[in-house]
Amino acid sequence: MAVALDAAEAALRRGAIVGYPTDTLYGLAASARHRRAVDRLVAVKGRASTQPISMAVASVEEIEPWVRWSSAARAFARGHLPGPYTLLVRPSERARRELAPSIVRAAPTLGLRIPDHPIARELARRIGPITATSANRHGDPPARSATEARAALGDRVAVYLNGAPIPSGRPSILVDLTGPEPRGRPRGG
Repeated sequence: MAVALDAAEAALRRGAIVGYPTDTLYGLAASARHRRAVDRLVAVKGRASTQPISMAVASVEEIEPWVRWSSAARAFARGHLPGPYTLLVRPSERARRELAPSIVRAAPTLGLRIPDHPIARELARRIGPITATSANRHGDPPARSATEARAALGDRVAVYLNGAPIPSGRPSILVDLTGPEPRGRPRGG
């Protein structure tokens, strides 16, 4: 697996897209700081550039530079992550300066994940923030494996990482942490 992770890291550093397993669905990664890579990912998915893309980081501590949040929001993150949640938070000024527009400027909030999957977290640890979006064309069912993702997206993705079967096969749960209390809701693919 180390060789595959090295290949994925190299691909992400050069602006390519990588498929990777998470705890919810099979995902697509681009470096969240690489505007052209994120724009390419949006095109591969066939999404409008006005639809925000979430990002993943390796740990709760790595969320801090990218957000403005309350102590209640921080406590929720510490108590529930890593896990099958996408946190909606207010982006920091640093996030607005450094992250690709499709991640931080397409909406007033920033979607953040820490997947409960070692491969996803290792990619984020090596690269920094990566995109956290399902591996599928917009409107199609999300992939649950590298095989399904490859069948749907082909060579538009540079590297497909295999992992253990994805346990849930369901999208992450959105939790809005922009208000005084966390608010959660299920999310479509």
